[in-house]
Amino acid sequence: MTHALNLVWNPSEGLDLGFFMIRYYSLMFVVAFGLGWYIMKHIFEREGESIDKLDSLFIWTVLATLIGARLGHVFFYDWEYYRNHIVEIALPIRENANGNLLGFINGWEFTGFTGLASHGAAISIVIAMYFYSKNILKRPQLWILDRVVIPVASGAIFVRLGNFFNSEIIGKETSSSFGIRFLRDQFSPRDVVNATGITNPNEAYTAIATDPKFADLLAQVPVKHPTQLYEAFCYIFVFTILFFLYWKTEARKKSGFLFGLFLVLLFTVRIIVESVKESQGGFESDLGNILSTGQWLSIPFILIGLFFVFRAKKEA
Repeated sequence: MTHALNLVWNPSEGLDLGFFMIRYYSLMFVVAFGLGWYIMKHIFEREGESIDKLDSLFIWTVLATLIGARLGHVFFYDWEYYRNHIVEIALPIRENANGNLLGFINGWEFTGFTGLASHGAAISIVIAMYFYSKNILKRPQLWILDRVVIPVASGAIFVRLGNFFNSEIIGKETSSSFGIRFLRDQFSPRDVVNATGITNPNEAYTAIATDPKFADLLAQVPVKHPTQLYEAFCYIFVFTILFFLYWKTEARKKSGFLFGLFLVLLFTVRIIVESVKESQGGFESDLGNILSTGQWLSIPFILIGLFFVFRAKKEA
């Protein structure tokens, strides 16, 4: 079956300002946190809370998200590697056995933080909101959790768009017309240079995507599900539901309801999309590969969410 109509995804690395490159993945995080601050500002104004407390919330949430997501990837998905490379948990570098490629210290290379896991971020945000509510907000923890999940849901949309620009967390091969050829997932920068003979990796990627001379290399790129876009699209609905319930109904007065509903909706989406997503590793093989690591991790969140949803209804 031909896949001639399938998109070849070969994005630029980011916005090149000449003196600085703003990578799209980083830009999506900035948009996510910026939009989250704006949403919470209106919520705090409605609830009569000080904007000074919002600034503290922003800092707590950013740190909790980044630290938790990083540690979630380390312990849930790649502990076998990081247990022998402890320094790489905290620093965006990797030991390079092939020399000082892109490195600033001999034998190491700069990689950025390439592993972030949303389950870890969810756990750390809950923990951070406990200390924030107790020490700064002076309200019950569920009060802030019921409200912070609204900007968190909006942020999840942009994080997945960032994954799409990075050509990471992609799906399995498909014959669907919605499938995409992820060029940078198939060929590493070194591979694409060797295969084309073009020394600049970005130019080499572009040549494979556009030059008929490299049609045989393009044919090697399989068509796969754009699972990042599937998740981002579904998270739009999760955000819309939570936003509507908070602003247009009395749901915000049911302690724990919005928080629980967020867990149920977001991680149900995660379980469904994981079914067409490539394996991200982790402990799934130890459990017989019945479910992916992401699906196993999502089940407890859904159960906890259901507990808060039904508990909130009884209290109401």
